[in-house]
Amino acid sequence: MKSILVRGLHEDTLARLKRRAARHHRSLQKEVQALLEDAAQMIPAEEVAEPKLKLHIVHSGRSDGNWSRETIYHDDGR
Repeated sequence: MKSILVRGLHEDTLARLKRRAARHHRSLQKEVQALLEDAAQMIPAEEVAEPKLKLHIVHSGRSDGNWSRETIYHDDGR
């Protein structure tokens, strides 16, 4: 498991985190870990991963603008 070090934390912030940890009956370490895990869960996976599908629009030169199923597939919907 990886570790992080937080430098420059204000005393007031640390005191509040300790009170919060005590309220939840866990250590300061476990409280901070829970807070970070909750925050990470709020980030949708789509923001992290590259999109799997990219849309490219190509102009075909058609000028009538009719994009019905019948026109595209040359049938009557069967």
